[in-house]
Amino acid sequence: MFMTPASELESPLHRTALAQLDAIAERLNVESGIHERLRYPRRALTVSIPVRMDDGRTEVFTGYRVHHDTALGPSKGGLRYDPGVDLGEVSALAMLMTWKCALMGLPYGGAKGGVRCAPQRLSVREREGVTRRYTVEIMPLIGPDLDIPAPDLGTDEQTMAWMMDTYSMTQGRSVPGMVTGKPLIIGGSYGRREATGRGVVSVLHQAAHHLGHELRGKRVVIQGFGNVGSVVARLLWNDGCMIVGVGDINGGIWNEQGLDVLKLQAHVKESGSVVGLPGAEPISNADLIEQACAVLVPAAVGSQIHEGNADRVKAAVIIEAANGPTTAEADAILHERGVRVIPDVLANAGGVVVSYFEWVQGLQHHFWRETEVTSRLQEIMTRAVDRVWATAERQDVTLRSAALMEGIGRVAEAHRVRGLYP
Repeated sequence: MFMTPASELESPLHRTALAQLDAIAERLNVESGIHERLRYPRRALTVSIPVRMDDGRTEVFTGYRVHHDTALGPSKGGLRYDPGVDLGEVSALAMLMTWKCALMGLPYGGAKGGVRCAPQRLSVREREGVTRRYTVEIMPLIGPDLDIPAPDLGTDEQTMAWMMDTYSMTQGRSVPGMVTGKPLIIGGSYGRREATGRGVVSVLHQAAHHLGHELRGKRVVIQGFGNVGSVVARLLWNDGCMIVGVGDINGGIWNEQGLDVLKLQAHVKESGSVVGLPGAEPISNADLIEQACAVLVPAAVGSQIHEGNADRVKAAVIIEAANGPTTAEADAILHERGVRVIPDVLANAGGVVVSYFEWVQGLQHHFWRETEVTSRLQEIMTRAVDRVWATAERQDVTLRSAALMEGIGRVAEAHRVRGLYP
């Protein structure tokens, strides 16, 4: 088992993840030895990534790959490129992936990777250099039966194509199953790009059904307009929701009468940001979170709803499209105020579900139609929501606690059955 001083894993997101685990382990009466094992990643690797930049100098980046748990199968998790990446954040996200995969019934444990860099400041050639060298450095930890990376913040299909090519060159054959989120031409899956956002919307519809609400006409605010937030905005807008506010890394926009999402997407494609959309008022991301709405969708980065602003959130429902957007302190405040929070471990699991589909297709060399992918995704997400809702009502707990009880309980049982080697 991997052991590390607590200071090396220190981060707001890691504190939140540990607090969640400790509370659920106590409620489930998880055996103390298993609980202690789950508090630490199974293995973690820190690597140096020297890259020759376009100006001829060599710059060294720091990268990480963490496997939290492998009791249920090979580990699975995204790769993010961001200046704020550190070991604590990556370890926390790997832990959350463990619970998410278990909750969805997938044969995976949780993993995560990251490189501390600002991808928007790198040229295409420099990003390729970072990706290929990072892949080589973490080679002992990855593979279709070991750990299967996928895109995350700051990475995309092209990143996965570079990773697959680099790995395949070392094996002397094409290995499409070593990553997911690849371009279709080299073994990707239909529906993977939209999977996380589509899953969020599917979960929201099923939650509305349980609450007896109608989504059509409801005011929605979305913080984050990347791959996930933009898909959520388009699908909810198509379903008749009123998207009144949207934000990205550069700021936010607001329109009381609702934004035209098609025009917004065209504006983002042309300008690179939601900011400056004609007919919309500027608003800060901090203020955006606090606006009155029926549904708030945090789809950016972690810890955006915290102790300092949770009492000013005016949404009736929060559905977490991002990983860890709500701190433990904020969670308690929101629960006390009656704000319904649909947790990330459930809400944004559509990405890993379709990644699983892609992995299976790659191993079998048999690919599915997009309608098959979408229907199977909705079936799994609907079952998960119903199961979590039933647990929440039966145990009289929040949806987050219910989802974590389902996920952590499955992983703990796998450890109990497998025992401790040697």
